[in-house]
Amino acid sequence: MLICRQQQNNERGRRPSRCAAPEGNKVKDPDEGGDKPQDGAPPTSRFPGRGHSRPRRPEGRSKASGHDGGTARSGASQENKPSKKRRRRKRGRKVFARDNNAVNGHVANGAQPEARKAAGDSANGQARPQTSVTPGPAPGPAWIVREERTRGSPSRGSHLSPVYAALDLGTNNCRLLVAVPTRPGQFRVIDAFSRIVRLGEGLSANGRLSDQAMDRAVEALGVCAEKLRARQVRRTRLIATEACRSAENGPAFLARVAEETGLELEIIDRETEARLAVSGCGSLVERDTHGVVLFDIGGGSSEIALIDLSGRRSPRLANHIVSWTSLPVGVVSLAERFGGRHVTPEIFEAMIAEVGTLLEAFEGRNRLAHLARGERFHLLGTSGTVTTLAGLHLGLARYDRRRVDGLWMDDFDVDRMIERLLGWKFEERVANACIGADRADLVLAGCAILEAIRRVWPSDRLRVADRGLREGILSELMSEDGVWRRRGHRQW
Repeated sequence: MLICRQQQNNERGRRPSRCAAPEGNKVKDPDEGGDKPQDGAPPTSRFPGRGHSRPRRPEGRSKASGHDGGTARSGASQENKPSKKRRRRKRGRKVFARDNNAVNGHVANGAQPEARKAAGDSANGQARPQTSVTPGPAPGPAWIVREERTRGSPSRGSHLSPVYAALDLGTNNCRLLVAVPTRPGQFRVIDAFSRIVRLGEGLSANGRLSDQAMDRAVEALGVCAEKLRARQVRRTRLIATEACRSAENGPAFLARVAEETGLELEIIDRETEARLAVSGCGSLVERDTHGVVLFDIGGGSSEIALIDLSGRRSPRLANHIVSWTSLPVGVVSLAERFGGRHVTPEIFEAMIAEVGTLLEAFEGRNRLAHLARGERFHLLGTSGTVTTLAGLHLGLARYDRRRVDGLWMDDFDVDRMIERLLGWKFEERVANACIGADRADLVLAGCAILEAIRRVWPSDRLRVADRGLREGILSELMSEDGVWRRRGHRQW
C-alpha cells in the first residue's frame, strides 16, 4: 500500500503543470458553445472529477500562493498541495460564476470596472489581454438615441412626470416633440418626428396650397397623431405657421386635417412665432451676454427678434425683446422666385438685395445700436440654413445634432462656408450628407437671407441653434403648469 502511494507521488512529480492543457485536449467554451477557444483568449483545460472548466492563470504566478504556478512542486509543498488545490479551484469558480462579462477569465471591452477587478490582473500590475469585440452600429439621429436611452434606463420617478407635446407645421417641415420636465427650465425628449413636406410649394405663385402638398402634410400629420395616441399626454399645442397663415385655402386644409387625423391645429400670428423662437433658445444665451439678434429663417417667413440683456435679467428671455419683425420671405418663397438649383453670384446678390429692402422697412432695427459693436453682442440663428453651414464647417460625414446645437462660428467661418456653397454645382450640394436632395435647392436662398441679416447687424460671432418653435412651446406649457416651481426654484 505504501509502495503504490510512493509510485503515484513519483509519477505526479513528472506530470506536466496542472495549468497547461494537453495538446489536442481543448474543450468547449461555456459562453461560446464551440470547440475552439475565443480569439485572443488562452485555452482552457478539463480537470479530472470536475464538470466545469476555469480560466488559465497568467504564466509565472499563482494567484493563491504568489509562487510559480506552472512548475512541479516537491517536498513539504507536495504534502499541502491537495488542500491548496481545492481552495484555488473554489476561488476560480466564484470568479467565473460571479462575472457575467468575463469570458475565459477576460473582460470584454465596455465592461464595468468591478467586472474587470473580479476577473483579476496579471503579474506586475499588467492587465490581461482583452478579447476582440465587434464594433456596434453607427449611432442614429440624435432623437432616436435619446429615445432608446429613455426606454433602456428610465430616470427615477420618470413614470410620474407629466408628458407634453408640441407640433410645428411649417412651410417646409412638419415636426413633433414629446417630452417630460426634468430640472428647472429643462426637459427630456422621449419621442420626436420630423419630415420635409413642402406644404408651401407653389404658394407664392398661386396663393393656394396645392393638392400634392396637402396630401404630403396630411400623411406626416397622421404619423404624429399615432405617436400622440400612444402616450398619455397632459397638454399639447399644435401650431401652423406662414403657409397656412397666408394661403387662401389654409383654414379649409386644417379642417381636413382635423377630420382625417383628429389633430386640431391653430394658426399663430407672426408675433407669437417670434416669441416662441426666442423661448426655445433661452438656454443658449450666456449670462454675460448684453445683446442678441435672434433669427429664425423659415420656409415662408423669417422672424427676427432684438434682445437687450444689458439691464436686470428676467427668468424668461422673451421678456427682453425690445423689437421684432417677421419678413414675408423664406427659403422656399425666395428659391421659387430666383431659382435654387443654379445660383450664380449675381443671382445670389439679387436675393440679398431683396431681403435687404425688407429689412430697411423694419423701424426697430437700430434698437441695439449701442450694443452691436461690443464683445458681448452676437447673432443667434435657429434654422436649417445655419445648421447646414455648421455641419459643413465641422466636416461631418452625416449630420449630428449633438455637435451642431450650440456651436460657435466666427464671421470668417460663415463667409468661407457660403463661398464654398456658391462654388458647388447643384449635384454637389445633393451629394453632401448635411444638405441632401431635400435642401439642395433651398440652402443658397437661406444663405442669402442670412447674409442680409449679417449686413444689417454685423457681429464677430454666430451661435447655431438646432431648436426653435417646438422647444419654445414645451417651455411655455411646462412653465404655465408650474412643473418647475418646487423647493424654491424659479421656473426658468
